[in-house]
Amino acid sequence: MTIEWRYTTHDHLGVLSLAGYLGADATARFTGAIGWAEARGSGPVILDLTELLGWSAGGQLAVAQAARRLAAAGRNLELAAIPADGSLVPDANGPAIPVHCDLPTALAAHCGGAAMSTGRGEAAGKEWHTDHWPGTSSHAAPALG
Repeated sequence: MTIEWRYTTHDHLGVLSLAGYLGADATARFTGAIGWAEARGSGPVILDLTELLGWSAGGQLAVAQAARRLAAAGRNLELAAIPADGSLVPDANGPAIPVHCDLPTALAAHCGGAAMSTGRGEAAGKEWHTDHWPGTSSHAAPALG
């Protein structure tokens, strides 16, 4: 099983949402999604794991590597709604990764508590997603393979 992803821009931040299982077979796709987010936004990247079924130790390490990559580009990585087991492989060599209980809380942390779109179409900016992102049809645009 691999992952599907959706990236949504907001004012001064981006939300990268994952669905599926982030295991060894999905790390290359995840790394590509991080590259997409890095090239198309500014400010922190909130990694929304609401739809993630779980992650392997390798998947968690890929998250730590993504945090280092984004930090090198002057951006921070934050997590929202980590999988139910609550585990996260610590990486003493990388930047701190803030963890929020859910996406609305993460978004509120960046807008002074004011309501902000969750990236599901209300006030969010541009959005890109893989072809099989949950809730999209084959006619949804712009989609990526």
